[in-house]
Amino acid sequence: MKTAADVEAAVSAGADAIGFVFARSPRQVEPAAARALAEAIPDSVLTVGVFRDLPAERAAEVAAEAGVRAVQLHGDYPREAFAHFPDHRLIRATALSRDTDIKVGAFGEHMLLLDSAIPGSGERWDLTGMDLPTGDWLLAGGLTPANVATAIAEAHPWGVDVSSGVEARRGVKDPAMIRDFVAAAKG
Repeated sequence: MKTAADVEAAVSAGADAIGFVFARSPRQVEPAAARALAEAIPDSVLTVGVFRDLPAERAAEVAAEAGVRAVQLHGDYPREAFAHFPDHRLIRATALSRDTDIKVGAFGEHMLLLDSAIPGSGERWDLTGMDLPTGDWLLAGGLTPANVATAIAEAHPWGVDVSSGVEARRGVKDPAMIRDFVAAAKG
């Protein structure tokens, strides 16, 4: 989320968490802007800093600057990276492949997020024949208001994550799509 309107739409729709992307992306937000947005979010909604390709030490500094309560490390972060965030809920985000360690907590994380091979692309992947984790794991990758209920029924994740699937255009959220996505996910 990059704007107060985005945040308001997600909170009003009943989202359980709101993410702020600190990785290079059309969705990227500066830490100070994220802090200002996060301060308006009720405590019942988890605020998440999303990182990719930023050293863990720097990501920890940015997470503190932004005031987020959870950190999502996306990509090739080693197990040791997760030790840099003792005060945050941790989400390990990775693409699902035959070699993916799908044990929730394998890197010390609280939740595991399984994404498509190209994160943020809106690409959905085929779950057929894949071993899926148990416990607190999130499904991401190509989810939209039109397909999220089916994806949940197929994969049985603890939760879902969306970004491009609720955008009017790349990097710009659509409040109606946010509302429809949350309703479909929780329905």
